[in-house]
Amino acid sequence: MGSRPTLGRARTWCKFCAYAAFLSSAACAVGPNYRRPSVQIPENFKEGVEWQRAHPNPSGAVASAWWLEYQDDALSRLVERALEANQSIAVAEANYQLARATIAASVAALYPTLTAGLTGTRSDYGAGAAGATTAPGLQTAVSANLSASWEPDLWGGIRREIESSKASARATDAQAAGVRLSIAASVATDYFELRQADLDIAFLVQQQKIDARILTMTQAGLSAGVSSNDDVLFAQDTLELIIAELQTTQTAREQDEHAIAVLVGMPPGDFSIEARPRYAFTALGVPLVLPSQLLERRYDVVAAERTAAAANAKIGVAVAAFFPTLNLSAEGGFEHNALADLFSLPNRFWTLGPSLVGTLFDGGARSAAVREARAAYDSDVASYRQTVLASFQNVEDSLSSCNHLEQQAKAYDSIYDRNKELFASERAQYTVGMASEQDLLNQQLTLLQAEQNLEDTQASLTQSTVTLIKNLGGGWQAP
Repeated sequence: MGSRPTLGRARTWCKFCAYAAFLSSAACAVGPNYRRPSVQIPENFKEGVEWQRAHPNPSGAVASAWWLEYQDDALSRLVERALEANQSIAVAEANYQLARATIAASVAALYPTLTAGLTGTRSDYGAGAAGATTAPGLQTAVSANLSASWEPDLWGGIRREIESSKASARATDAQAAGVRLSIAASVATDYFELRQADLDIAFLVQQQKIDARILTMTQAGLSAGVSSNDDVLFAQDTLELIIAELQTTQTAREQDEHAIAVLVGMPPGDFSIEARPRYAFTALGVPLVLPSQLLERRYDVVAAERTAAAANAKIGVAVAAFFPTLNLSAEGGFEHNALADLFSLPNRFWTLGPSLVGTLFDGGARSAAVREARAAYDSDVASYRQTVLASFQNVEDSLSSCNHLEQQAKAYDSIYDRNKELFASERAQYTVGMASEQDLLNQQLTLLQAEQNLEDTQASLTQSTVTLIKNLGGGWQAP
């Protein structure tokens, strides 16, 4: 008969826990539900590329492995090595794993906590020992217990925390993708700058030889009385300027090589790239139309929007602190003075009891926390909108650069073609004795400069397409 009241209380307790669980799952989470902040989306790009109403040309598509479109095996190997070994990427991926672990920790708060324990003590109290309440001699106590506690998420504070953690993880994931894109773009940019330096070094070496020959001829003319000392000084200055420019270009190439080494995770001293003085640049054609989804995949835009979502959920967490918390706890076990007789019914004990706790006065701390959460959300929304505006600016800048560099390349190509004709004419006149060798060398210098201007512009155009790909969040491709 003595066990029936106990059984009845246990059943009542189970019903209460089930009802609390139902309330926890069915209750609405306090705080505002998230809606993506509105932003103004233009209908087209100012720099001559349509934005929403058309699809890109599939033949000009750039896939996720966009660097393959430049058709340079050396570049592709470097980018792939960087994506595997770069330490900044490793840091970003570790941060994402940390964010995933934070989600798991937030979800764990929805479930009860169970603990188990087994303790044993042996004590000796003398007759005059202070605090002795039993007969003198050795005393033994053994207990085994199992306890459970659970705080139902009645007001949705935990669910808002999970919502915030998931949004933060998405933001971290976007940032990790951005790091990968940035590293790949940095490798490509540094590589093309290095190849541009290869071309410039080859041109400067040719110019140095020609200027050295002109200086020798001018010095001979001074001895023969057909050149002045000023002519010699001018020729010397021209040669020294080319030598100085050659040193600057060689320094730039070496630094580009060092930068690529670090990007691929190697010490610069153990890394080198073979020179290619006749490198042919491949500038990807920018399609006349771009899909409207492009900016939605930009890592900084996605990260900023998800950060705003996380901040919105934090408002709910702060609001939930205004409501009382319900804690359900239970403990049971056995206690005796001998381990052999521990697990028997007369030695059992148990406790059951809910506790409802609410804060009556906190000096305005909870109100301040809500205001802080709302202010943080407003700040993140403003950052998101600013990021979207900046992303449009980045794309506009890149399109502008590509457009003008294309026109510049066409102009330099025409200049180069005309200088080839002029050089051929000068060489023909030199052959029949109607032009001097110095006239021929000067015309050759002009031709070399025209060719260098063309190659440098093509290199800049190629680098600008890399920047455009980065600003578009990875390139363009047909849906």
